[in-house]
Amino acid sequence: MSNIEANPVEVDTPCSGVHTNTTESQLAPVTVIPSRDVPLGGVRAMNVRRTLPHRERSTIGAWCFVDHYGPDDVSEGPGMVVPPHPHTGLQTVSWLFDGEIEHRDSVGSHQYVRPGELNLMTAGHGISHSEVSTRNTTYLHGVQLWTVLPNASRNVAPHFEHHVATHTRIDTTEVIVFMGELAGAFTKATTYSPLLGAELRIPANTSVRIPTAAEFEHGILVDSGTITLNQQPVDRYALGIVNPGQTHLELHTGDAPARLILLGGEPLDESIVMWWNFIGRSHDEIVAMRDEWQSEVVDAGPAADPQGRFGVVSGYDGAALPAPVTPIARLKPRKR
Repeated sequence: MSNIEANPVEVDTPCSGVHTNTTESQLAPVTVIPSRDVPLGGVRAMNVRRTLPHRERSTIGAWCFVDHYGPDDVSEGPGMVVPPHPHTGLQTVSWLFDGEIEHRDSVGSHQYVRPGELNLMTAGHGISHSEVSTRNTTYLHGVQLWTVLPNASRNVAPHFEHHVATHTRIDTTEVIVFMGELAGAFTKATTYSPLLGAELRIPANTSVRIPTAAEFEHGILVDSGTITLNQQPVDRYALGIVNPGQTHLELHTGDAPARLILLGGEPLDESIVMWWNFIGRSHDEIVAMRDEWQSEVVDAGPAADPQGRFGVVSGYDGAALPAPVTPIARLKPRKR
């Protein structure tokens, strides 16, 4: 899934991480970010719940975009239909709890994503792709995540990977690792900065201590259940964030089982500008990316050059997604 808002949030952040020191005997404080509803598309749009980017927080490590959707009954509706659209300077991470999505991109990839499987697309210098839920899908439920490519890697050649995630357990908690490593389990997904992405399934009335890298900042997105993180309640659909300095997270569930997405990474101390589906380093660069997509793909239509910066998505029956109008005001740094 993409950010296909007509008026996307502008994000310019001079520093992605907050560094704090927490002793082993202390529990790190938690920042809780509530979700906001965002319609993707027109009147019959699919709604998502977005927590990143947010006015109070831009990133967790290199994780810069968190959309959470479903469970939505799509048996009688259009479901997810995201036409070909561009990306630069980031990776897209597609992770499902339920349903099936068909992915096509301009480097020739055609892949289905299903629960327990990771679709990882590295945009690098530029790529375009489409995502459509399949006819066999009754309920669609999952998350769409982005990571920032650091400056040294942001212009790598675009490519696509598909991996089956790795399962392990921490006491009675099921852990499904789709990026990085946790509790000895890892998935061979390509990362360009130290990252962690995992699904946690915790039984009811359970306390569990999750080991963490002290140099990482971490976030938990609550999909279901009642959770406290380091003794701080985190509501359903909200994102609880802990800054670096602690070697574990303490989680406790209520009277129902809980499912969480755990994200982590080393603070990304780079200035980035994120607008629509692009990540760059300046306002002018973002404007140039937008204009290139619009002129070389959208306006060109069937004559679009498959060897161009964003290429052409083969096999999608429909037009590419037009870019929103670029804001007149220049992007300015935002306080955390």
